[in-house]
Amino acid sequence: MSIFYYSGIFLTGLAFGSFLNAWVFRTHENIKISTGRSICIFCHRQLMWYENIPLFSFIFLKGKCRTCRKQISWQYPLVELGLAIVFFLTAWWEGVEPFVLTAPLLRDWILVFNLAFIFLYDLRYGEILDGPTIPTAILLFFFSLPLGWQTWQSMLIGIGVGAGLFLFQYLISSGKWIGGGDIRLGLLMGVILGWPNILVALLLAYIFGGLISMLLVWGKKTNLQSETPFGTYLTAATFVAMFFGERIINWYLGMLR
Repeated sequence: MSIFYYSGIFLTGLAFGSFLNAWVFRTHENIKISTGRSICIFCHRQLMWYENIPLFSFIFLKGKCRTCRKQISWQYPLVELGLAIVFFLTAWWEGVEPFVLTAPLLRDWILVFNLAFIFLYDLRYGEILDGPTIPTAILLFFFSLPLGWQTWQSMLIGIGVGAGLFLFQYLISSGKWIGGGDIRLGLLMGVILGWPNILVALLLAYIFGGLISMLLVWGKKTNLQSETPFGTYLTAATFVAMFFGERIINWYLGMLR
C-alpha cells in the first residue's frame, strides 16, 4: 500500500510542479491563472492534453513544441521533477501513515510550494513579490499559535532577526545591497523557522551565495559587480533549515563542548 501512496505523492508533486511553472509565467505576464489552457510561449498555440502531461510530455515531444519546433526550456521538467521529489521526501521524512494527510504535512507542502515559487520567480525575473511572502507569513503566524507549531516568542525573535538584518542592510546602503523583497522574505523566514533556526538559514544562505558566486566567477559566467538573486539562496537555505535546522545546531553545539 505504501508504494501506491508514495507513487501518488510523487505524481501529485509533478502536477504541482507543472502548475508552478504556469503560475510563475502567468504572474509575470499578468495573465490570470484561471484563464484558458496552457500555451506555447513562442507560437501561442493552445496545448493539447497530451502535450501538457508533467514531465512525460517533455520526453514525448523531445523537448520541442509540436508546431513551431522551438526548444522548450529545461526549466519545466526540472521544476516538475524537483517538486515531485521534494513532496515525496517531505512525506517520507515526516513518517506519516499511508493515506493520512496530517496538518504538519499539509503545512510543509504548502510552504515548500510557496518557497519554490519565490525561488523560481527570483531566479527568472530577479524579483520577490509581496503575495508569496507577507500573506503567507501572516496566515502561518496565526495558524501556528493554536496548533502549537511555534511559540509567538520564537516567531517574533525570528522575524526580528530575519527581517531586521535585511532592513539594516537596506537602510545603511540606501537599497544598493538589499531590496525590499529580501526584507519581506526575511520576515517569512522568521515565521517559518523561528528562533534559533533562522540563524541556520541565514548562515547557510550566505555560504550558498558565496560558493555559487565564486564558481560562476571562476567559470566566467558572471563578474564581481553582477547582481545575484539572493532570494534563491534564502529559499534554499530555509528549506534545509526547516528539516535539519535543529540537527545542525546540535551538531555545532556538540563541537563546542
